[in-house]
Amino acid sequence: MEESKNDSSLIFVMPRGGVMEEIMNKILQSGFEELGLNYTDEIEDKFNKYKELLLDWNQKINITRIENDEEIYIKHYLDSVILLDSDNKSMDKKIIDVGTGGGFPGLPLKIVNNNFQLTLLDSLRKRTDFLQLVSDTLKLENVKVIHGRAEDFGQDIKYREQYDICVSRAVAPLNILCEFCLPFVKVGGYFAAYKSENISEEIVESNNAIEKLSGKIIDIKVVKIPNSDITRKIVIIEKIKKMENMYPRKAGTPAKKPL
Repeated sequence: MEESKNDSSLIFVMPRGGVMEEIMNKILQSGFEELGLNYTDEIEDKFNKYKELLLDWNQKINITRIENDEEIYIKHYLDSVILLDSDNKSMDKKIIDVGTGGGFPGLPLKIVNNNFQLTLLDSLRKRTDFLQLVSDTLKLENVKVIHGRAEDFGQDIKYREQYDICVSRAVAPLNILCEFCLPFVKVGGYFAAYKSENISEEIVESNNAIEKLSGKIIDIKVVKIPNSDITRKIVIIEKIKKMENMYPRKAGTPAKKPL
């Protein structure tokens, strides 16, 4: 009996990458199936390598507060890719992720749809160093990582109104996010803001900013993140005309004096 107890206890000390990785891959695969996304061994391998880099670097710098494997696969990976559907899961578009942090949602979107031409923008140099390492390690093509403030790059002609899609999961009110993000979107493109379920009041308070920034809300996607009880709302804002040159205002102003 004692020998049997010792044998069974070995199950709980298996190294990372064994049973745990298999369980996480099943969570990811079932989530992809629920969302109608293609799942391949190559995609699985990239997400696994991404996770290992994320956990390693998170010991050195603050990239994410989420360090549990299951939460990474659900709250980072699956949450990021819920934007993808039959219309955009394979389209060739220029996309920018503003305030990307650990690369979410931009990098998971790129891993699933390699046709995206992706730019990752973040204001912390150590995070952009991490993002470049992830991009290089995963051998992702057409990924550009830039360090700086959204307000500054939004006034740069190389980036201003150059993107089909802007995405952001940054934690900021929608009216502030719009001034950070809409300057990057070309006319006819859209900004996809990942928000929580309870955003009715936030949307009302953002109407003035959206109008001034040449945007118009055309849809609010309501999606349940697979393998969780979390419901995400993605506010889709179309760029309907060219933006006035005064926006975005100088760095720091949008947060201090929101539109």
